[in-house]
Amino acid sequence: MTNAWPKELRVSKDRRSLTVSFDNGESYVLAAELLRVASPSAEVQGHSPEQRVTVPGKMNVEIIRLEPVGNYAVRIVFDDMHDTGLFSWDYLIDLGRNRDTRWQAYLDELSEKGLSREPIVPRRSH
Repeated sequence: MTNAWPKELRVSKDRRSLTVSFDNGESYVLAAELLRVASPSAEVQGHSPEQRVTVPGKMNVEIIRLEPVGNYAVRIVFDDMHDTGLFSWDYLIDLGRNRDTRWQAYLDELSEKGLSREPIVPRRSH
């Protein structure tokens, strides 16, 4: 657990990243895709490590809005309507500090499971 407190949370103009700056001087730019696939929600994380879900097809996901939750977290609403993850300040700083490792683990997981970052486009019936 850190004692860092966020000074600023800023969604980029293209809505594809979130910059989080903390009062201890740390600052991270977190891709919307990483935030979405690493969402702390039960829907993604499950209730045990075995239940964790690998979320494919989120390469173009965007952040619609941020909603403060008390003074300990933020709810991030994505354009795929996922909004159940509460990102605590500790979780955000952990994501920032371990961004590259988590990203590579995600890419490896996709590869192992034969999944893609590309959005799944529904086929049209004729």
